[in-house]
Amino acid sequence: MAAAAGGAYANLKLHITPEKFYVEACDDGANDVLAIDRVSTEVTLTVKKDIPPSAVTRQIYGILGTIRLVAGSYLIVITKKRKVGEFFSHAVWKAVDFDILSYKKTMLHLTDIQLQDNKAFLAMISHVLSVDGFYFSTTYDLTHTLQRLANTSPEFQEMSLLERADPRFVWNGHLLREFAAQPEIHRFATPVMHGFITMYSCSINGKYFDWILISRRSCFRAGVRYYVRGIDSEGHAANFVETEQIVHYNGSKASFVQTRGSIPFFWSQRPNLKYKPKPQISKSVNHMDGFQRHFDSQIISYGKQVIVNLVNQKGSEKPLEQTFSQMVNSLANGMVRYVAFDFHKECSRMRWHRLQILVDQLAEQQDEFGYFLVDSDGKVVIQQEGIFRSNCMDCLDRTNVIQSLLARRSLQAQLQRLGVLHVGQRIEEQAEFEKIYKNAWADNANACAKQYAGTGALKTDYTRTGKRTQWGLVMDSWKSLIRYYKNNFSDGFRQDAIDLFLGNYSVDEADSVSPFRVQKDWKFLALPIIMVVAFSMCIICLLMAGDTWTETLAYVLFWGSASFGTLAIILYNGKDFVDAPKLVQKEKMD
Repeated sequence: MAAAAGGAYANLKLHITPEKFYVEACDDGANDVLAIDRVSTEVTLTVKKDIPPSAVTRQIYGILGTIRLVAGSYLIVITKKRKVGEFFSHAVWKAVDFDILSYKKTMLHLTDIQLQDNKAFLAMISHVLSVDGFYFSTTYDLTHTLQRLANTSPEFQEMSLLERADPRFVWNGHLLREFAAQPEIHRFATPVMHGFITMYSCSINGKYFDWILISRRSCFRAGVRYYVRGIDSEGHAANFVETEQIVHYNGSKASFVQTRGSIPFFWSQRPNLKYKPKPQISKSVNHMDGFQRHFDSQIISYGKQVIVNLVNQKGSEKPLEQTFSQMVNSLANGMVRYVAFDFHKECSRMRWHRLQILVDQLAEQQDEFGYFLVDSDGKVVIQQEGIFRSNCMDCLDRTNVIQSLLARRSLQAQLQRLGVLHVGQRIEEQAEFEKIYKNAWADNANACAKQYAGTGALKTDYTRTGKRTQWGLVMDSWKSLIRYYKNNFSDGFRQDAIDLFLGNYSVDEADSVSPFRVQKDWKFLALPIIMVVAFSMCIICLLMAGDTWTETLAYVLFWGSASFGTLAIILYNGKDFVDAPKLVQKEKMD
């Protein structure tokens, strides 16, 4: 059903000479060799006899693509892979190591500033590649759900993996743009998705089935937690992830799809040294245009929409909930329904059993939407008619908890229909499978959170065990501290790295102005030094008491006031002290 007629080559050898890169296809019956000219950057097909004997040869597992930096073009290849499992007899791999190869043999043509900039750009590419979660298959299209693949034409089935892949989920689409323009070399191109995949062979009642969980992270409006919120003018939502749960039993396949994505209007929450920056809803744009574009595309892709909004209905999150509700009412689209559930209020004081209130509230709609099912003969039995689009502020922790509960309810119906579960049996009673299920969803939460927020997810103790624990609260506090540091002091670099990798920023070799030479205001250097000196003097005065206690108190009050006053000024000007992106402005920085 999903195998591509023009799959990508699985076994490759890279031959390097001073003039060219030769990529040799080593699959059975393959004779193609890709030649990449290191001077002209021209990409052509040739034959094995053209490879010079003097070439340095190494094994590679895929071509991620090419990118132009200050020093010229670079070739990015997959050098290590790990098998995740078999997807309907198709091998699925995780790319675990990469190499970035320069076309240029020397850097002597660069100035010192250009060398530094090129080094910074290379560090950004390396950073993106170091983030866990790049997956690929050379024979299966991982970017589409089972339902989308079942509703395709014979012409679609004949396309190469690169042509037919869903562009939302091809993270190396920009890197493969030169390959995309030449159909004859498509088999050398490996579309790679970013997100999470896990597969298990499970047994209930002595019946064996495969259980698969896939989260596909969109490369449109991709970025990091506080610098990418809301939507862009095209209606693409930040941190949009499509999650599909699949069951494969006796040739039959069942699938249940959910999505998550940032609240889909124009808002921002830029870091400013405060623990939780106040969200700002833009007052200068027409929200409805982007909002409507977002849901129009969602309805085309998935059918009916039930929005599950989990943000707080008081405090700084309240205006977002109110605006979202009002915009759904203004949209007046019968295909879009809105459900608000104040997760933190309902589950406060460890009352996590109250999540069942929401599950029960959505039950009728979930039964109406159903799930996708195809029998062992390849005949579509039922289609999923709609989708749950969940969100909280980050679309990570609260969202994942709710998605796991809805997915379990769907799985219960699927396994009963397929005959794996007996009438009256519950998934929760199957201890071995329940452990696999909970841990997989917690791992999914961690993967999505690390890719967006920089740390593992919160609340995973509940996802793993079904209970909220004191130790879980301690670990959540620790992760929150790490998030605070990263969001304020390293996310500008992370955002720049993603923008460069995805092609939102293109390096202009002729540009003499470095994007990294940003002149810092005097207070950026002076105020932290003044604060540290004042605080140090305060401690010294406490340790080395004066002749009288009043003298000591006066010194402590003076230096203490100086340190806290300086801290107050720093916090007031917080946006000047955080690590902000330097490459791309546009809506990300509104």
